[in-house]
Amino acid sequence: MSDFPKASVRDADVAGRRVLVRVDFNVPLDNGRVADDTRIRAALPTIELLRERGAAAILVSHLGRPKGEVVPELSMKPVGERLAELLGAPVEQAPAVVGEDVETLAAGLSPGRVLLLENVRFEPGETENDPKLAAALARLADLYVNDAFGAAHRAHASTEGVAHRLPGCAGLLLEREVTELSRVVESPRRPLVVVLGGAKVSDKVGVIDRFLEVADRILIGGAMCFSFFRAQGIATGDSLVEEEGVKLAEGALRKAEGAACELTLPVDLMLGEEFDAATERRQVDGVEVPDGWMGLDVGRRTAAAYAEAIGAAGTVLWNGPMGAFELEPFAAGTRAVAEAVAAAPGTTVVGGGDSVAALHEFGLAGQVDWVSTGGGASLELLEGRKLPGMEALQDA
Repeated sequence: MSDFPKASVRDADVAGRRVLVRVDFNVPLDNGRVADDTRIRAALPTIELLRERGAAAILVSHLGRPKGEVVPELSMKPVGERLAELLGAPVEQAPAVVGEDVETLAAGLSPGRVLLLENVRFEPGETENDPKLAAALARLADLYVNDAFGAAHRAHASTEGVAHRLPGCAGLLLEREVTELSRVVESPRRPLVVVLGGAKVSDKVGVIDRFLEVADRILIGGAMCFSFFRAQGIATGDSLVEEEGVKLAEGALRKAEGAACELTLPVDLMLGEEFDAATERRQVDGVEVPDGWMGLDVGRRTAAAYAEAIGAAGTVLWNGPMGAFELEPFAAGTRAVAEAVAAAPGTTVVGGGDSVAALHEFGLAGQVDWVSTGGGASLELLEGRKLPGMEALQDA
């Protein structure tokens, strides 16, 4: 990992020090229990490293969108309970994010102990990157570690502000995420095949632009393909079309004409009358969608062609489902891509919440080389944008 540009926790002298660690514990809760602990597990290597080296770890994370108010249902308590189970060690729960009581708790932490602060978004200053909140967080510790890749694209008090007040370095997860994703763009094994799905071209247009310059093939699926079809004057029926995406798709199609990279769109579709698992459905050979119907998945020929391209790739990046995979009759395209990625002999990287959810649903998450924990952050990094939460850290 020598090419990582920032200071790493693996090189930091942490013994006997209090370390404030920004983690991404924004996990789904169900009846006051953690429903999916993937993000908690992803932070364990950094927490374990700090404990083994005699540091006291003070963890800070957001959970949901309480919008600067205390929302009891979004307390970090269930997260702390699950973390304690995974660590096999007690985790102290702070009664708030900052303040005198929290400072007293932090000051009394002995080496190897863990303190979890309350949901940082209970503080209105978090999303505003309020210098007062950043200073209050900095008072809790001697050193700052950012291990929250999923929040690194936000310039908030706990991700960016505090890094200007304490010596800051990257956690093991942040370092690995940036290294793995950067490699896809900068030094991929060829051919590089990028599979992009989801609903909005506007979310992915930066990635499409970047990969038209560096990839060998881009395969488009999901509802975003309808913006491309509309841009080509093809009827889309009642399919979900992002209006602002049509202009963006036109631009991408123009750029693709002169690019060495091949931009591939679906050649057939699975249609439904409405967005419902029980709806009437029909497979069409071609991509014209008649009125009264909507495209809800790529068709069989498209799925087979995409699977073949993935199997022949040196590197595969997959972000976004091929259709409405949450509706079982329209999951086939996403399943075909997920299975092809899992079986691919090349390097495989999957990012974006829905693609990761699909991998887990099909039981394939363990068969991919790198599964990114960041949705927006991974897209911004792949586009070549700077991540504020990483930029603020000390250079290597």
